[in-house]
Amino acid sequence: MFPRLVYESFRHQARRKVLAGIAITLGVAVATAMIAVATNIGDKINHELRSYGANLIVTPQEDTLDVQVGGVNLKPPSDGAFLNEADLPKIRGTFWHNNIIGFSPTLPVTVKIGEGSNAKDVTLLGTYFNKPLSFGKEEFTTGVRITHPWWKVLCGDAKESPSCSWPADDSNDVLLGERLAAKLNQKAGDTIEVAGRELTVSGILSTGGPEDDQIVAPLALAQQILGKPGAVRRVYVSALTKPQDAFAVRDPKTMSPEIYDRWYCSPYAQSIAYQLQEAILHSHAEQIRQVAQNEGTVLSRIKGLMLLVTFAALFASALAVSAAMATAIFERRVEVGLMKALGASSFAVSVIFFAESLLLALVGGIAGFSAGALLARQIGHSIFNSQISIEPVLFPVVLTIAVLVTFAGSAAAISRAVKFDPVFALRGEE
Repeated sequence: MFPRLVYESFRHQARRKVLAGIAITLGVAVATAMIAVATNIGDKINHELRSYGANLIVTPQEDTLDVQVGGVNLKPPSDGAFLNEADLPKIRGTFWHNNIIGFSPTLPVTVKIGEGSNAKDVTLLGTYFNKPLSFGKEEFTTGVRITHPWWKVLCGDAKESPSCSWPADDSNDVLLGERLAAKLNQKAGDTIEVAGRELTVSGILSTGGPEDDQIVAPLALAQQILGKPGAVRRVYVSALTKPQDAFAVRDPKTMSPEIYDRWYCSPYAQSIAYQLQEAILHSHAEQIRQVAQNEGTVLSRIKGLMLLVTFAALFASALAVSAAMATAIFERRVEVGLMKALGASSFAVSVIFFAESLLLALVGGIAGFSAGALLARQIGHSIFNSQISIEPVLFPVVLTIAVLVTFAGSAAAISRAVKFDPVFALRGEE
């Protein structure tokens, strides 16, 4: 009978230890996955948000000058200020050139289409579509197909087709905005007379923006029509940036050399804009506020959600460990009473139970880290379509978290165990 009771007691305690271990494993797995994703999420979110367009814009420096006399703004018309196209490849020479995904210059020109009384003023927007460029020994391509990935070329029936293509940057082919094409009853393959030139419509452009009412052409063609070779009105830049904080918005002119170097070598939108101004003469660069603010807001909210999920999982694990340890220690009160009757101190008793908790935490932490690494990789593939890297330094951090959670859950039960009166404990009473 006695061996049977011992066996049953051992089996119940083993089952509770296994349940506590599973609770630790699950909590640590969630924590590992959330920490791994959080440490990688900045670049992933930036790559995802780059699909929504450029986040920096470069304009002529003259556009930012306000000349007021007696409250009257005497600023000259901005149409007279241009950037130099020859300076654009220098963007690839900036410190954070690897963070710059692409850029696209634009040059709007007002042109007439049609003849006589039927002539209409329309904006022809010159730009790069997929322009090959070089800087030093580096060769690269850039244009709106990179910075404006939502632009679609249609054939006129609201469907993309291989027969409708993007114009070559060295051709006289153009794209007609969707609404403008409907007004002119034009489709892909037609010709249109613009500023005395016969141009071929290679496709119908759908953007959901003002370009739907414009003609979009290669930049060189717009420069020829305007009569200003090498002229550019503004440049849209798509760059991977770090979310803005208090340090990012500081004025570099007020910084010490050490602080300036740290700010300059941080991928803030402000520091990249500052470097763009250095690369392009007589320019002013700034972030497109709506895009930049959305990046920081989305990133902070996602990280906050992950932190909340992590804390919830660890708290649930601590509660499960506490319940399992409390039950296990209560069932072992006779054992505790015997140890104290033989002279064991409260410290010695607590050390024994904390040692058991430490072993449980290490086993659960190792299992949880392995499961969390698999979960993080799965999240990376399913959500970001890329791999989430697990840094080796995360392993000791996860083990520390597992030990702290286990000790926190066990502390109340162990403190109660050391207070057992040996006389009542040996009699099987509480």
